[in-house]
Amino acid sequence: MREVAILGIGQTKFGELWDRSFREIGIEAGFQALVDAKLGSGDLGALYLGNMASGSLIAQEHIAPLILDYSGLGGRHLEAMRVEAGSASGALALHSGWLAVASGAHDFVVVGGAEKLTDVPDVVANRIIGSTADHEWEEVFGATLPALWAMMARRHMNDFGTTRSDLASVAVHAHEMGSKNPNAHYRNRINLDAVLNAPPVAEPLGLLDCAPFSDGAAAVVLGPLERARKFTDTPIRIAASQVACDTMALQHRRELTTLDSTVVAAKRAFAQARRAPADVRVAEIHDAYTISALLAMEDLGFVAKGTAGPAFAEGLYGLGGKLTVNSSGGLKAQGRPFGAVGVAQAVELVRQLRGEAGERQVQGATVGLAHDVGGTGATSVVHLLERVN
Repeated sequence: MREVAILGIGQTKFGELWDRSFREIGIEAGFQALVDAKLGSGDLGALYLGNMASGSLIAQEHIAPLILDYSGLGGRHLEAMRVEAGSASGALALHSGWLAVASGAHDFVVVGGAEKLTDVPDVVANRIIGSTADHEWEEVFGATLPALWAMMARRHMNDFGTTRSDLASVAVHAHEMGSKNPNAHYRNRINLDAVLNAPPVAEPLGLLDCAPFSDGAAAVVLGPLERARKFTDTPIRIAASQVACDTMALQHRRELTTLDSTVVAAKRAFAQARRAPADVRVAEIHDAYTISALLAMEDLGFVAKGTAGPAFAEGLYGLGGKLTVNSSGGLKAQGRPFGAVGVAQAVELVRQLRGEAGERQVQGATVGLAHDVGGTGATSVVHLLERVN
């Protein structure tokens, strides 16, 4: 297997992009990544596009060839495919692109992620995202995606003494980071009182414990590490790319407070990269709900089970600490266009490892981790990125 590098990155603003079409934002992010990589479209061998629900959201299936077509590449006869894994669709597309380059099937590929979630009413969007859980065992009985995560939160509070303030601290942290990100859906800071007094969604989660529905796109260009110096002075190596899955329904899980898919994917990733959690200086983790951030930190091995809440409450994961979490603002503040999230996480890490993150720059960062989850943890994807000196 060849070593793989990220040569170029691109991203649109995340938010309510009602005046822009799916194909517009997807093409913009892809062209940004190509320009950044100093590559032409003639160098590409394939496109891997992460997307959760284009058919339901914009009445358009078969979207990977669509993006190629409207990018002017329809006559190139490239390989193009859509990749779907709920909110982890972009992360799984990145894994697919990594496999293509690492195996030698292609030299240069574009990995994109895009979603248009605000083109439908919230009630419709909620029904669509609910389909990432188990329909027959959960959704058909009225269990929404927030309700399922709320069940995990309530059990975590019962087992470990986690408080509502601990959960709320995750949202406060995310908005502080998002305030420094010009691409973020939300750039406003919030305080604990605002989170604790927000309208309820699913006990114990309130409105500000939940990431927004967003539109947006992100893209990266991948190529062999051995050729990366021809295109960039700061090659970023994909040191590990791992995927693990678990049961769809919560009732079939070993326990409610651990996502085994994340635990396994993380262990495999650290073994593949020959790294440990202590080596990571900046991490982009799945925080679609405040509880999911706590579970992620624990399941990735950064802290012991049950201790992530107090760590967030103490402000340990901001700039200047040993580990900075979600410098982009995460899903909670940067935004949650399902198909784009996993690719946008990689884009943020590349900016950090290159030293190009502006006022949110993590000083001395050379190793970054990206973690994304589909549904309630039926799929977890973990990537480790390293700056090559």
